[in-house]
This record gives sequence, C-alpha cells and structure tokens, in this order.
Amino acid sequence: MRPHLALIEDDPDFALMCRTYLTREGFTVAWAIDARAGKAVMYDGGVDLVVLDLGLPDGSGLEPLRSLRSTSRLPVIVVSGRGEEADRVAGLEIGADDYLVKPFSQRELVARIRAVLRRSQPPEASTVLEVGPLRVDTAARRADIAGVPLALRPKEYALLELLARSPGRVFSAEQLLEQIWGASWQQPATVVEHVYRLRGKLAGLPTAVPRITTVRGFGYRLDP
Repeated sequence: MRPHLALIEDDPDFALMCRTYLTREGFTVAWAIDARAGKAVMYDGGVDLVVLDLGLPDGSGLEPLRSLRSTSRLPVIVVSGRGEEADRVAGLEIGADDYLVKPFSQRELVARIRAVLRRSQPPEASTVLEVGPLRVDTAARRADIAGVPLALRPKEYALLELLARSPGRVFSAEQLLEQIWGASWQQPATVVEHVYRLRGKLAGLPTAVPRITTVRGFGYRLDP
C-alpha cells in the first residue's frame, strides 16, 4: 500500500512542490495550510506520518504536536526555517521523530520519511490479516475464504486488503482512490465498479463471508 502522509505547511508553492515529488515517489499526501486544519488531518486514521512546519499562520506547529503526543505515537517530522539548537531541542523533546531545517532537498525529505517509517514499524508484524473466515496474506498478496482461494485482480486485491486492515472503518471513495490508485482525480465510478466485482466474488462462495457495506453519503466498510 502507498504510505499516506499529512503535510501541514502554510506556503502553497512549497507544499505543491513537496506533494508533487512525494506522489512521484510513491506516497499519497493530504495537505493542510494551518494548525487547525492540520489537527483534523493528523487525526485521520489513515495517516502513516506527518510532515509538520513550525511556522504556521495560526500558531506554532509545536502546539498540535504536543496535542497529538498526548494520545498518539504517529510519526512526525518537523520542518522549519529555524535551525537554532533551542528550536530543534524543543521539537524533539515534545516528541518529533526527526527535525529538518529549510532549505532542504526533496530527495533528503523522502529519505528521512522512509527512515522514520521503517523505525516506526512494529517488529515482526504478522503479514496475515484475518476477518472471520477471510485470510489476507499481505506478503504473498493473496486471499482466501475458509481455505478457498479468491481469484482477484491486482486492484481488487488491494481494495480487499485495505478494507481488511480496518474492519468496520468507513472509507470514502476519495480515500480509496488516493490509497489504491494514487490519484483522487479518478472518477468515483472506478471504486463502484471494483466494489461491485469484489462483492460478486465474495458472494459466490458457499460460506458466510465478510460483507462490503455501502454507507450512503460516506463510503464503504468491511463488516465481519
């Protein structure tokens, strides 16, 4: 799956440059322009890492970082034009996983993001997701129901894996397009078509299986 990043940055030109480069490097990026919008993005359950600028128009980025650290260990890389030791120490002591001083290259930013994501992964995490009789082997990229293999196309498998990682969570069509296709500008009909095909394959099995539920006005979820 494409790692999903939250970019909290008040400079539109810099944010666009970062989003363009990060998307090309295999990430999806949600952008927030200030601390208030950033808090909403950070608490989205689909975010894997936050890139947080300290100089925001409605306050210091340290405040949303402090608030996040009271409830979550979501990885955060602080970026700032202030490179003084006191600023770096303050960010790291509050709980930033890394601190990057502007100006920096996009290549270095990607390297720092990948390094922090590697460190944040739990050791020896299981590669098998189980939702009732459904088993999704994320290493082998295959799925079965009670031992019966599912013949899935690549995007159908990616859709099933994403839903199986968070049973009961509702994903909007835009979130599914971003995380599976890497492009929210695709038509929502793309998601509808793949959900329809995946439902057909699950319904064709002789045992009770997890159900993909449409939540009208919101999106889709996997119910055990």
